[in-house]
Amino acid sequence: MSDTLPARRLPWAAMVLGLAGLALLIGLGSWQMNRLAWKDALLASIEQRTHAAPRPIAEIDRQFSRDGDVEYWPVEAMGAFLHDKERHFLATFDGQSGFFVYTPLGLADGRVVFVNRGFVPYDRKEATTRVPGQVAGLATINGLARNPLPARPSSIVPDNEPDKNVFYWKDLRSMATSAGVDPSRLLPFFIDAGPAANPGGLPVGGVTIVDLPNNHLQYAVTWYGLAAALAGVLGALLWRRRDQART
Repeated sequence: MSDTLPARRLPWAAMVLGLAGLALLIGLGSWQMNRLAWKDALLASIEQRTHAAPRPIAEIDRQFSRDGDVEYWPVEAMGAFLHDKERHFLATFDGQSGFFVYTPLGLADGRVVFVNRGFVPYDRKEATTRVPGQVAGLATINGLARNPLPARPSSIVPDNEPDKNVFYWKDLRSMATSAGVDPSRLLPFFIDAGPAANPGGLPVGGVTIVDLPNNHLQYAVTWYGLAAALAGVLGALLWRRRDQART
């Protein structure tokens, strides 16, 4: 009796575990399908926004005050760059390491918006190495509005080093404070400048990434495929047990 009892119970234990695994795999596949629907809607929204006509920055500011979301809306702003207050965000672009240059743009009404003017190589971080690109006087900026980040994106992202003017995540308040920008004058969003060339070729504008990966269907098919394979194994196990019961 003791020799045959474990053998009889083992298939049922395997069946319970298998059914739990099957439920998990189906759940993961369904979660990826939900993510697919979310990503499709997001990409459609980005497509709509990025192809809209540029809107005045005052209108974008009103929308942010109302909705808290201005991500990827085209915007036009006019002002003078405060080059001595530029901040540097560690980044890569076209396989090269360097920085995105965030420079406060002083608007006619006295307020300030940080503009991501684009990429500079690592050894061109200091503005003295790219003097022609430090545009003086009034400038008209066309680009995409970007939402601020509410917090550090992940624990693996290093803490910003404002004392060294090196930022690893876009902390708008910290950028402004370290640059000496009055927070009461600060607009609560960024602008990513468009691809218009700067004198001297630096910074390189138009660095916004809007082509987001969308692999959720592939992931869903993988999870559902594993679920189907497991269902086949469980079915074979039940069939074998039925045959054993007949003998």
